[in-house]
Amino acid sequence: MINYRCSDFILFLLIAFSIVACGPDEQNRDTGVVLEETKQKTIYTCRNCHNFTLDKNHNFVCRDCHAGKTGVLSKEEAHEGLIARPAHPDVMAKTCGRCHADKVEKASHSLHFTLKNEVNIVRQAFGANQELLSLTEIPVHDIIDSPLALADDLLRRRCLRCHLYFSGDPYPETGHATGCAACHLSFQKGRPANHQFSKSPGDEQCLHCHYGNFVGADYYGRFEHDFHWDYRTPYTTQSAPPRPYGLEFHQLSPDIHQAGGLLCIDCHSGRELMTKAKTQISCESCHLAGKEKPLPDNLHKTGASLILILTKDGRKIQVPQLSHPAHKLHGQNVHCSVCHAQWGFTDQGTHLLRQDAENYDPWGALTVQGCFEVEDQLETNLYSDGEYPVPFMRDKITSTARLGIWLKGYEQRRWEFPLVCRGRDHRLHICRPILDLHLTFVDKNEKVIFDSVSPEKAKPYGLLPYTPHTTGRAGAFYPLRLKENYRLMKKPYNLMLEDKDIKGSKKI
Repeated sequence: MINYRCSDFILFLLIAFSIVACGPDEQNRDTGVVLEETKQKTIYTCRNCHNFTLDKNHNFVCRDCHAGKTGVLSKEEAHEGLIARPAHPDVMAKTCGRCHADKVEKASHSLHFTLKNEVNIVRQAFGANQELLSLTEIPVHDIIDSPLALADDLLRRRCLRCHLYFSGDPYPETGHATGCAACHLSFQKGRPANHQFSKSPGDEQCLHCHYGNFVGADYYGRFEHDFHWDYRTPYTTQSAPPRPYGLEFHQLSPDIHQAGGLLCIDCHSGRELMTKAKTQISCESCHLAGKEKPLPDNLHKTGASLILILTKDGRKIQVPQLSHPAHKLHGQNVHCSVCHAQWGFTDQGTHLLRQDAENYDPWGALTVQGCFEVEDQLETNLYSDGEYPVPFMRDKITSTARLGIWLKGYEQRRWEFPLVCRGRDHRLHICRPILDLHLTFVDKNEKVIFDSVSPEKAKPYGLLPYTPHTTGRAGAFYPLRLKENYRLMKKPYNLMLEDKDIKGSKKI
């Protein structure tokens, strides 16, 4: 039996050990706190709870960016006045802007920041007459009394989950920081990988937003599965397959530039992404030297050659120039991707239902939606003992929860035959049916307010030109693709090349 004197000694040893093991690091310069140790108390610093490594350019004391208090005795006191996300758009001018004022100002007006193109394309298709300058200007509607009001609610709560005001869905590879840090702070498995800011972010950063059937995922050859469980593979008997981007994907051919080691930023530099640039990088910027197009920052002209220096490893690549006779013959009428895209995103018949009533049963086979908030409510109400009292979704700009859940489905998802249409420049382009939208609204009393409303101002099938990042060699059958689509331009296809002109020519 242990006597009191012995037990008191053991207790003293345990307390002493805990003080040595968990005590403050007095040599840690990053905390910005002078530690004080007395007989009564020990004052701890940020580093006693938060273990991280800073990069050399941001080796500041914690409170320089995060505010809060130091030299206090509790977590509650330390977090008083804390700025948890100092790079968030609401505060980035006061935090990041202290050192990067010019860049922050320019970035805040960039298309990546405002998403004005995406927002206005959808709103104008549903009847908007005024162009918005930023996604933050999308109106909030307490009453859904028009197709435009329904589209606004769709944008704010379901569509715009990838922007700098929101930290993304909590899937392993879709979480990201906000504001400046969304691109420049590395995230892995939904959490910051470190506290080191990168001037040149890798592709994994881009893919935190550019996943699913959007440009970016196609660069890596990824095409998202359909939502219904009968159309998703692999089938497993052990557990559900991993869904790092919210949904399984088919692995198709990646872009030839990706296979060659080019990162996204090798073509799309900060000058393009972080400014209000009207001119964007095009295929001709690299492959047709002499045209007055902007060059990527890491592309240099050496004599008659263009040399691209890869960001990833510093390799130098000589960029091949257009030399095949077809480029000169068709270049004014046809965008490069019409011949060189290996495949494109063709999601036809996109149906979106806002449902305020608690009616989840019809969605039993469609619980995977590529949106965590929706999936959680479907799974909880259908297949668990718990339930949510009402369907709801948060506003992805303000985080305010409102009644109604947005459910989604497709008529078909295909990649086999890229669609071709004529753009505003009167050239042929690869197109996608991005405005092939059908919106429905069922209120809390299960009354159908709007039934499959489609854009009245959209082109047939909702087709819009885009540049698929699935580039490859044109192949032997490019003339057939051209001939089949020249009718869209109301021009006869009498521009066929002779075999002797094609033989021996250099293709890229």
